[in-house]
Formats: sequence, structure tokens, C-alpha cells
Amino acid sequence: MKTMTPNLQNTDNRHASQPQVRLKWWQVAQLEKQGCSADSWDSVTVSPLLDLRNIRNVHFGDNVSVGSGVVIRNVPGGIRNCFIGDNAIIENVARIEFEPEAACGVGISICALDETGSRPVRAYPGLSAQVATLMAREPKWLEHNLLPGFQDFLDSKSVPAGIGERAVVRDCGRILNVSIGPEVTIEGARSLMNGAVINNAAPGKCFAYVGSGVDADNFIIEDGKVSSGCIIRNCYIGQGAELEKGFTAHDSLFFANCSFENGEACAVLAGPYTVSMHKGTLLIGCQTAFMNAGSSTNQSNHMYKLGPVHWGVLERGVKTSSGAYIMFGAKIGAFTMIMGAHKTHPDSSSFPFSYLFGDERGATVVVPGAMLRSCGLMRDEKKWPTRDRRMRRRLPLHDRISFNVLNPFTVDSMLKAIDTITELLAHPADDDLFVRHKGMKFTRAALERAKTLYTAAIFKYLSLVLPDSIIPDSDGAEAGTWVDVGGQIMPRATLDLALASESIDDAERIFTEAYEQYGEEEIRWIGRRFGEWWRTHQNRIHMGAEQFDAMVEDDRDEYLDNLAKETRMLSL
Repeated sequence: MKTMTPNLQNTDNRHASQPQVRLKWWQVAQLEKQGCSADSWDSVTVSPLLDLRNIRNVHFGDNVSVGSGVVIRNVPGGIRNCFIGDNAIIENVARIEFEPEAACGVGISICALDETGSRPVRAYPGLSAQVATLMAREPKWLEHNLLPGFQDFLDSKSVPAGIGERAVVRDCGRILNVSIGPEVTIEGARSLMNGAVINNAAPGKCFAYVGSGVDADNFIIEDGKVSSGCIIRNCYIGQGAELEKGFTAHDSLFFANCSFENGEACAVLAGPYTVSMHKGTLLIGCQTAFMNAGSSTNQSNHMYKLGPVHWGVLERGVKTSSGAYIMFGAKIGAFTMIMGAHKTHPDSSSFPFSYLFGDERGATVVVPGAMLRSCGLMRDEKKWPTRDRRMRRRLPLHDRISFNVLNPFTVDSMLKAIDTITELLAHPADDDLFVRHKGMKFTRAALERAKTLYTAAIFKYLSLVLPDSIIPDSDGAEAGTWVDVGGQIMPRATLDLALASESIDDAERIFTEAYEQYGEEEIRWIGRRFGEWWRTHQNRIHMGAEQFDAMVEDDRDEYLDNLAKETRMLSL
């Protein structure tokens, strides 16, 4: 899967198919008869093929260029310093203006994670979830490696000051310094300032859209959709992402196929497939991926001492129940279900696929591995690729996404968890019958059960990756750890290479190569990581995988039985 970035040049006549000419006196007379006016008609140029009958009730400021087939009606506040591409339609817009040297959102600083601005993400067309993660999580990379030549890079990503061919802008308030790409539709937006709405899709397949009531300032919407009264400040909305139904966001980034409605996001780095659909749900100061936020999910990043400096990481696949609360800083393990209030800054990253319960005092009770029984887990893995809005639009893909639930990142965590659990079980429980570790509470029964669940899941993983169920020989090198970088699973050594790079292009190349070489690196890692016990028991891989599948199928059957009982109870 290749990853490409758009090639947008700041050339005023990029969308005009014919050379522009000044208006003749009789053309000026016709336009004035149709309710048009100008600061100076000499600064207005048009395509020779333009039908002037389609231009009515418009005031033209300086430096306006109009392509062929354009329709412009009712722009009383005027159009200034703007090109308008062929076959664009502009109707009932208060004002369209570009100031000299307007950046149109390119280079805006987004204060993700830490709202105080110590982890800025600089946004531009083609920004990937991987590079954004590096900027936010490792701010010294941007400061030390990129800043010397960063302005030149931003200049290369500049967007045109105008409205692209076949774009539609209708029934809007003021539009100031907003680049509107080819085929983009903007309908009913209240106010748009300093931004870009970019379309990279194949002809006729545009996804980029801004709808009614949207109020946006300092933004880039790239192959994304924002509608239904959303309020946006300092945000990047990426490919296939949708924000609607009054959602509000500031200093946040939303990457591939995110869906946000009704609630609020502040300083959020939302990786691919993050979903929040409910009123009263606040995501603040966190990084996510493949997350699903329950109603009234809430988070804290402010302890009224040094400001909103606290933040956290919800590793891939985290879900929250209704009313869940987390006090940051915290780090939650992959594919964990969070219930209740958690006020002790938990770090459950060593125990993926867990249930986390908040007790009456805000402490975290962990049931490790419990999510592995869920039939919904593998359902999610199958549905994510089918819901990739980017593929249907034939977009050049910016974000690299690893969909596998069982992968070297989650499996390595389970292997480490088994060792940790063995150590914990070697000691008696406390007087209240809980075993404590890093501020979290476990029952001995839950820990013992987790060893069985994790082992079965690891066997399942090996059966999926090794069709012959034979663990490859080690090449003698040390098995490195793996990381999840904005939804892409890769060896930490690859991340270190990216952090050593001195340009975004080099970092993107490293990420792309890692994405293409994932399968080879995964097999190599298995050979290095799985030691004597696993090799001795590799004849159990097939049986362990069947045990895992049976466990998941039992959960599905139990769920369907309970659903049938509910249906009978509720029937007439």
C-alpha cells in the first residue's frame, strides 16, 4: 500500500483551462446591468469562454480571476484576491476574500495532548497519523531535527488562494483565507477563516465537504467531512473522518475514518477509527486509535496547579462504558474496556485485553485478558477494512493502518503479562484478598484465568501467522519490542530511525518501508521472541487456536441466547 502526499501549487490559474483576459467595456456594462460592481474592473480577469449571464449581484475586489463555465450569484460583501476555477458555482455567500500571502491553514500549530503548547503538531496537506504522533509524543524531534528547514517544507505544501474547478459554495457566511479544492462542496457554513478544504479523490469521488452551520477557524479539512453545526478551532480533519451533529473541537487531530458527533474534543490526537457519538462525552488530552467512547465518557487533564499539563494514552482498541472517567496521566492497555471512575493514574499497558473497573474510591481493579473472550473483538477486526471510506474514493493514502488485533505489539504485551502474572502469583494476596501491582488491584482468580486466556490468544496468533504451525529458527539477534505509531505497528528500531531523520519526507519513507516489510519483520520477530517453552509446545498451536475459537464462539452463543431472551421478554 503506497502512501502519497498531494502536490498542490500556489498558482492562481491552476484551474483555468483558458488564458485570462480583461473585460471589455461592453462586458463591464452588462455585468453592471446585472447588479455587479468592482473596486476596479481592470483587476478582474475572466476566461474568454465565460458566460457573463451567470454572474449577477457580485462585488469584485482586486485581483479576481474567473474561469469558464462559472456561476456566481449574490456575493454582496465581495470577492477579493481570488481565482475561481472552471465550472465552479458560488451562490448566496456573504463574502469571499484572501489576504496577501495568506497561508490558508498550512502550518497552523495544534496544541495536542498538552494544552499548554509544549507538544505542537504543525499541520499541512498530507499530514499522516504517524508524523503527527512523532511531533506530539517526541516534541524534540520537531524542534531539533525539522525546524531549520521546516518553513521551506511548508512552502512546498502551500495551497492555492481560491476556489477549485467544479467546486460548489452556496448559502454561506464569510469565507476568509480559505482554500477550496476542486469538486469540494461547501453548503450553509456560518463562518470559515484561515483554512483549507482539500480534495485528493479521483474525479467524481470527492469526499471533502463542509455543511450547514459550521464555524471553523485555523483548520485543514483533507478528504474529510464537517457538517451540522460543528465548531472547529485549530484542527486537522483527515481522510475519511466525519465530524457532525454539533460536535466541537479545538487543538485536535482526527485521522482516517474517525467519526465524532455531539460531544467535545480538546487536545486530542485521534488515530484511525476513533469513534465518539454521544452528547456529554468529552475526550481531552489523550491519544487514541480504534477507540469507541461510550456516552458521558469524561477525562481530566487539569489539577488546578500548573494548568492543563496532564495527558494520557489509550492504546488501540480501548472502549469506555457509559459514564467512564479517567484522571490523566494514565496509560491504558490495548483493547481494554473501561468502566467506572479511575483516579489513580493507572498504567495498564502491561495487561492488554482487560476489563478495568473503578471501585468506590476511584482505584482501578483489573481483570486481565477478559476481553479476549469477546466475540466482538474479531468482528471489529473484520469490519474495519470494509468501512475504510478512503478506498471507495480512490484516495492517495496518508495514514498507514495495521488492522490486526493480534500482532507483535499486542502479543509481546501478552508474553510479558504472563511473566508478570507468574511473579505476582508467587506472593500471597493482601488482607482484602487483592494482589496489587503499579497501583492496580487484581484477584488471584483473575490472574490465574488471564494466564490461560493469554496463552490461548498467543497460540491463535501463531496459527494465523504460521500456517504450518512451526516457529521459525532464530537468527540469533535480540527480539526487539514493537510499537503502535498512530495505528501502524512497527519495530521500535524503525521508530528510532524515523526519530533520527531530519526531514518529514525521510520519516514518511521509513514508515512506508516498514509498512511494506511488516510481514517479513513479523516472521523474523517470532523466530527471535519465542523461546524454549513455546518451541517445545508448538505442537499445541493448532489445539490452542481451536480452544481460543471455541471460547469466542461460546461467548457469541451466550450473547445470542441472552438476546433471544430479551426479544421474547419485550415482544407483544
